[in-house]
Amino acid sequence: MHGNGPFVVATIMLAACPWISDAEHLKPIPHPIRAPQAAQAKSDIERASSGPAGPSWTPLANQPAFLLNGASNPILLTDGTVLVQDTGFPDWWKLTPDQKGSYVNGTWTSIASLPATYSPLYHSTAVLPDGRMIIEGGEYLLNLAQTALIPTWTNQGSIYDPLANVWTPIDPPAGWETIGDAQSVILPNGTYMQANCCTDQAALLNAATLTWTSTGANKFDPNDEEGWTLLPSGQVLAVDAYAPIPPFPYIPTGTNSELYNPGTGAWSTAGSTIVQLWDSAADCGGESAASFELGPAVLRPDRTVFYTGANSCGPGNTAVYDWRSRRWTAGPAFPDDYDIADGPAALEPNGNVLMMASPGIFESPSQFFEWNGKSLNPVSGPPNAPFDSSYFGNMLVLPTGQILLTDFSNDIEVYTPPASNEPEWAPIILNTHLLLKRGSSNQISGLRFNGMSQGAAYGDDVQAATNFPLVRITNLATHHVFYSRTHDHSSMAVASHSVASTHFDVPAKQEMGLSELQVVANGIPSNPVLVVIF
Repeated sequence: MHGNGPFVVATIMLAACPWISDAEHLKPIPHPIRAPQAAQAKSDIERASSGPAGPSWTPLANQPAFLLNGASNPILLTDGTVLVQDTGFPDWWKLTPDQKGSYVNGTWTSIASLPATYSPLYHSTAVLPDGRMIIEGGEYLLNLAQTALIPTWTNQGSIYDPLANVWTPIDPPAGWETIGDAQSVILPNGTYMQANCCTDQAALLNAATLTWTSTGANKFDPNDEEGWTLLPSGQVLAVDAYAPIPPFPYIPTGTNSELYNPGTGAWSTAGSTIVQLWDSAADCGGESAASFELGPAVLRPDRTVFYTGANSCGPGNTAVYDWRSRRWTAGPAFPDDYDIADGPAALEPNGNVLMMASPGIFESPSQFFEWNGKSLNPVSGPPNAPFDSSYFGNMLVLPTGQILLTDFSNDIEVYTPPASNEPEWAPIILNTHLLLKRGSSNQISGLRFNGMSQGAAYGDDVQAATNFPLVRITNLATHHVFYSRTHDHSSMAVASHSVASTHFDVPAKQEMGLSELQVVANGIPSNPVLVVIF
């Protein structure tokens, strides 16, 4: 296993997940290389909208050197700010874009820390429709002396309220001893759904009462190492990883996938993935050598899901799921021995999928690829790519259309893809007030307010979905950019043809005068509407 800074991994506590028999089934703590560089001072919105000659990486001008252990998964809040956890520590920080809307030139402030008893690594995360952020579970917890991360598979959780700057602990679903490194998703009706990593159980959260209801009947296998992808049908797609948790056996060649139906609360088969996507190590050691890992899956605007795989024995496979026909087709295998055994991917505004792969299981160096719907093409990586494994990376789609990457180091990079989104992917504003008072709360409605996809994905234990509307108001005299906090979205459905609405709170510091208002979803802005701020 890898060490990281002052941390050492203590004895593995198998009692938390007694089915784990090998160290291979525990994702290591990363040991990143830190390589910050000087940033380019330019508006992110200008850079993303004009598009460079080719894709490019830009380091933040203000790197978070104050982080003790480097940045873990970034989360976009509905006010346009980005939250980042100090890896494994209770401390969280907020990145605010500058007056031109640039995240590259943004600034950092601290927010409230988690309770000392709950400092998780590898946990579930989501932004609720009311604007709060929830985290659940964790594969590791930091001990009270803050000297070691202990394998725990905790059932703790907490909700962050950005208005009050307060964390509120959440009791687990009844009878759950573990949540651990589990997946989660916000369903189209706005309900948060949480998996238990070590069983086949799932639960729905009532965000108002912080109580849970069991769901997920007829699951074919345990939830462990699997990811969830929200589909335009409202269903949730999962590829089975066949973790051998009693009474479920090791099935070395299994290729089943499943669909969760929110209406019935039950799973059913989605058919064979044709090629094996999870790592069974069937040809190089079998069950004792298997990691049971999968890669990320991303829904594209063409309504297909691009799914990536892991493989201890050679290159990882990929597959494409068409949710309309409910059919899988094999995609290209990664070149050489690259695969994604946990790792990030994100949807670019142009419809391509950016992903981070590495050779074998938890090895380095990393290599970045793009999937354009037909071919898998290598692209340049950031400075730490030679030292990173795929699981180091976490991606977030920014409102500028850029993709922010963290890798457990203090070097946060921003990827700018060529800008070429199709007009039919953009949000459309149908109704809003044209006279907006500073400090007021308003309602806005339109189409495609939740984007064409969740935006970003990982293997199982990181979620950074951005399928919610942001409201961006730019003053036409100063060209200064302000984000209005959105909340209480009417829907979280992706690629929807139905009218959706949200509330937005105009900042009290918003500059007065003639301005342009845009709704942004997954980095794609609507056409602007002229408004007057008074």
